[in-house]
Amino acid sequence: MDPDAVAKAFVDHYYSMFDSNRAGLASLYEDGSMLTFEGQKIQGSQNIVAKLTSLPFQQCQHSITTVDCQPSGPAGGMLVFVSGNLQLAGEQHALKFSQMFHLMPTPTGSFYVFNDIFRLNYA
Repeated sequence: MDPDAVAKAFVDHYYSMFDSNRAGLASLYEDGSMLTFEGQKIQGSQNIVAKLTSLPFQQCQHSITTVDCQPSGPAGGMLVFVSGNLQLAGEQHALKFSQMFHLMPTPTGSFYVFNDIFRLNYA
């Protein structure tokens, strides 16, 4: 398993799903998963997706600038750090963001998001 390839595939899938069908992200989280969104902590797949689907915009487009990853711990986890731009429909300027994912392996050989931290980057 090439960690960089796994991280890139995850990032491509996550942001494609976020931009087209946010409710579909539920399958990437579990009950023990936690999201910190702009400082607000949310736990559990259902609560996380409720937060993401309630954001005050319907359409957006992520443009990824960097993806960095590291193996994490003996259980086969992975840290993935993403930076990029978020273009909201009807807005002239894109917002810069950073997001960190702690991915953990599933028994079926894929990964789920154990931790997710999102921040907008203000200049």
